[in-house]
Amino acid sequence: MTKIILWTVLILAIVLGGTVFYYYNSFQNAMSKMNPTGDSIAKEIPDILPHIDPFSVLLLGIDERENDTGRTDTMIVVTVNPDLGTMKMLSIPRDSRVEIVGNGTTEKINHAYARGGIPMSIATVEEALDIPIDFYVGVNMEGFLSIIDVLGNIEVNNDMELIRNEYKFPKGEISLNGDEALIFSRIRYEDPRGDFGRQLRQKQLLEALFAKAKNPTILLKLDDIFEVLGDNVSMNFSQKQILNLQKLYGKLDKNIEQLQFEKGDGVRKKDGLWYYIFDDEELQEISSKLNAHLEEKPAIEP
Repeated sequence: MTKIILWTVLILAIVLGGTVFYYYNSFQNAMSKMNPTGDSIAKEIPDILPHIDPFSVLLLGIDERENDTGRTDTMIVVTVNPDLGTMKMLSIPRDSRVEIVGNGTTEKINHAYARGGIPMSIATVEEALDIPIDFYVGVNMEGFLSIIDVLGNIEVNNDMELIRNEYKFPKGEISLNGDEALIFSRIRYEDPRGDFGRQLRQKQLLEALFAKAKNPTILLKLDDIFEVLGDNVSMNFSQKQILNLQKLYGKLDKNIEQLQFEKGDGVRKKDGLWYYIFDDEELQEISSKLNAHLEEKPAIEP
């Protein structure tokens, strides 16, 4: 699967929010699917006004395949400060070695979903980064990227030639359909930059979808878009919160800061698996930056 993500649920929701009243039934049906109820609730809807209050979102690109519990191939933390009109996005390497909160093990962070679904993923990220997570958006990426086939091909500028099986992505401007975008976002071992190269491509896909969603012709495809979202997305944003997000659209468009871990080390442990080990100083620096953006006070050590 893959990857990311991501993301886009928020971006599309912002764009679609202003026109949703014309497609109320489709929107209602999609929201009822995206907001789980009963025992399936992963995290309660927080009492937050997202167009006023700073908030955080954990974006999860979930790889769920037949006969497999699934893993998160993409984990992105987004913090938004409406007063400043800024957004920060942090991609978490999927191989990061962390404590899986609630499972009593130390494993790759993307195993948290397999051990305990979205709730355990949220708890693990909160512990690893020492920040609160207010909202989550979980995306079945294989199904979600079919939205590209609804919107029409997207264009990205590929910075190096990449080949995976029968798929070939030449260097330069390329046009991708849904299947091609999925493969493009999954490539990892064929890229000498590994996970970081993949994160770069996922960011490109996000930006391309963002640009596509601005096109007024999207109004003609809202029913199909809502159907894709309802079938492949889960989240704890309420309908009102989603609609309020559109008020941030213009402010955040050009004020997104990309963060990533760069100082950690790759290590192969005795279990034979390769892990990404955070640099403690860099981890603390990023945690402090995100908490400051959320206007959170640092915890006082006992």
